[in-house]
Amino acid sequence: MHHYITEGYVLPNQAHIYWTTMIVLYPYITGIVAGAFIISSLYHVFGKEELKPVSRFAMLMALAFLLFATLPLLTHLGHPERALNIMFTPNLTSAMAGFGFIYTTYLFILAVEIWLLYRTDIVYLSTNAKSAPMRTLYWMLALGVMDVSEKAKALDRRVMLVLAAIGIPAACGLHGYVGFLFGAIKANPWWASPLMPVIFLLSAIVSGIAMVLVCYVGVQWRKKRPVDAACTQSLMEYAWYFLIVDVALEMLELINHAYMANHDWVILKELLSTRLFVSMFVFQVLIGSVIPFFLLGAAIVFKDRIAASTRQTIGFVSGLFLLVQVLAMRWNVVMGGQMFSKSFRGFLDFHVDFLGREGLLAAGALFALPFVALYVFSRILPLWGSIATFPTGWLKADAGPPSPSTH
Repeated sequence: MHHYITEGYVLPNQAHIYWTTMIVLYPYITGIVAGAFIISSLYHVFGKEELKPVSRFAMLMALAFLLFATLPLLTHLGHPERALNIMFTPNLTSAMAGFGFIYTTYLFILAVEIWLLYRTDIVYLSTNAKSAPMRTLYWMLALGVMDVSEKAKALDRRVMLVLAAIGIPAACGLHGYVGFLFGAIKANPWWASPLMPVIFLLSAIVSGIAMVLVCYVGVQWRKKRPVDAACTQSLMEYAWYFLIVDVALEMLELINHAYMANHDWVILKELLSTRLFVSMFVFQVLIGSVIPFFLLGAAIVFKDRIAASTRQTIGFVSGLFLLVQVLAMRWNVVMGGQMFSKSFRGFLDFHVDFLGREGLLAAGALFALPFVALYVFSRILPLWGSIATFPTGWLKADAGPPSPSTH
């Protein structure tokens, strides 16, 4: 159960907040998908060699989060078994139905691109895996395409390049569409803004870069392996650039509301100064924007004066702060738009429960599922590079292939 406290005049049909924790988590997960895919595409499409160490990991991270992107919505629904009705009886004018088609298209593009990227490794493992069940699994994943000649691999690269190029606007459309859903609700002055899709997309890229940075540095520390200085420096630079543009647009939208001072600004001003003050100005602005701005700025501007290990620590900490910033932004948008009545004379407070379908425990468990999927992927495929880059002795058939997670 959720506990609601109303203040002032609240319309009877607005006595409850219906979009809660799961609807906050939904754009957060889809944002990480878009950001991680763009990092991978910067290497595969635009040839940013410094991002090669995380290019495969970023693509698999995008797939892991994409597989569970719809789960918050299904958890929120009272009848999740009806979810596919929107696909079987499509309405081309429905914004909600559009997500199903965009999601399916992007999932197909991403799955095919990953298959092409790993096809050579899969074919090798299908005949050299140590156990019969694993050899069978790799044989099934190969889909009967066992040709690993240079001509076949060149064709794979060309097709993958085309798919990656198509996938970039598809990834932008996937998350920009989420912002469009909120921005198109004209009756809500906190949401109705043409900047909403752009802000959602930019913050998505920030969260995806931050997640890749945090996971890469964290895994390398955990495995006691060297961290690629050029890679982390590049990730920090991209995170810093997108953070600047993202925060600038968020503040411009807020300043635009204040400057226009329409009849709804009275209630919005009180909303920001009371119920959203901590989540907006403490978590989103101070902790999530100002602190990482200066930390990343120092690591970028003074990179020749700061040791590589210190810059890696700065990147890891800043990445965590950026993840907090984007989560706070999602909370402020989703919950803030429901905390005031359409009468513009009343408020509704919402307190998150720990248990229940929309509680913190369920949200935390759901958010952990993509990382479980990443762990499963790591037991099947190499996350950080191709088997072809392993030491020569590991490529010998009699030696057997390394465990994918070893690399």
